[in-house]
Amino acid sequence: MAVAAVLWDMDGTLLDSEKLWDIGVRELAEELGGRMSDTLRHALIGADGPTAVRILFEGLGLPPDPAAMTAAGVWLERRVTELMAGPIPWRPGAQEVLAGLRAAGLPSALVTNTKRTLTELCLETLGRDMFDVSVCGDEVDYGKPAPDPYLRAARLLGVDPGECVAVEDSPTGSAAALAAGCRVLVVPCEIAVPHRPGLTFRESLIGLTVEELGLLPAELI
Repeated sequence: MAVAAVLWDMDGTLLDSEKLWDIGVRELAEELGGRMSDTLRHALIGADGPTAVRILFEGLGLPPDPAAMTAAGVWLERRVTELMAGPIPWRPGAQEVLAGLRAAGLPSALVTNTKRTLTELCLETLGRDMFDVSVCGDEVDYGKPAPDPYLRAARLLGVDPGECVAVEDSPTGSAAALAAGCRVLVVPCEIAVPHRPGLTFRESLIGLTVEELGLLPAELI
């Protein structure tokens, strides 16, 4: 089946930026008087900002005070902005495959749960000309794992989600892409993604081609 567009996740898929988020959320946990377990950290991967703060407060046993949670979100954004001030490392093969698919004329969208202000910092590394459109977590009613970000990206590109391949690294992101009806390629990064119908797995993006993307099966559930 021909591929109408590729919809790219950002953190952990194209950029090795989850490690920067790891620094930020662990420091925030200490700032809040707690300590983050690996289990709690894994629960945050792929979540949008407000959801991540809510999960963090729950995991640390803190009362869900709206003012405190808002302040924590501001603190985290400021810290991650500092961490993303310079070039951000790419995931293996990501830069080459992104440029190759772009050169082949295949439409691309960046689809991330990260808010627009931080995504703009990442685009300094990625290159804005690599994408026809971008959709951020604060630009939809519901972020991943809801399908909204992927549905919005397909709509902006003027294509059917079922004719798109979404490339993801997390359970949250892959669930969102499946719910949108996309074909989904999973390249795990920080945590394992459970196998389920509709997901195709690859160890890395190294050597990925347009032809291989066209062979991905349609969503099966």
